[in-house]
Amino acid sequence: MKVNNLIEILLVEDSQDDAELTMRALKKNRVVNNLIHFKDGEEVLEYIFNTPDNGLPKLILLDLKMPKVDGIEVLRAIKKDDQKKMIPVVMLTSSKEERDIIESYKMGVNAYVVKPVELDKFIEAVSQIGLFWSVINEVPKL
Repeated sequence: MKVNNLIEILLVEDSQDDAELTMRALKKNRVVNNLIHFKDGEEVLEYIFNTPDNGLPKLILLDLKMPKVDGIEVLRAIKKDDQKKMIPVVMLTSSKEERDIIESYKMGVNAYVVKPVELDKFIEAVSQIGLFWSVINEVPKL
């Protein structure tokens, strides 16, 4: 079995509550079995750039506003690398700021999703994101 089959999603989220809700929504809907949670951008960059290309995830769910290294900087680093830029990155954030949306797309984000405030809508949104990017979407073999 390839290592790539082991890790499906990297969740980069500094809010423990939001991270737990996201993981619960994905597991409840059987979208993902293998997820790693990182609490800041620095941790995820260390992981991504110290993991062989055949062990990279199918998807990165990335918060925008985080300590140490923010989501834009993480996105910029990933999209600059020839192999890692192929990993789909979905910005999952509470920011509706137009400048954040524009900057994310300029840096190569694959999708920008504002976290719904209502619990049931949040769970539905995360489930749909996970289903599309982990199951339906086809990505090249890295």
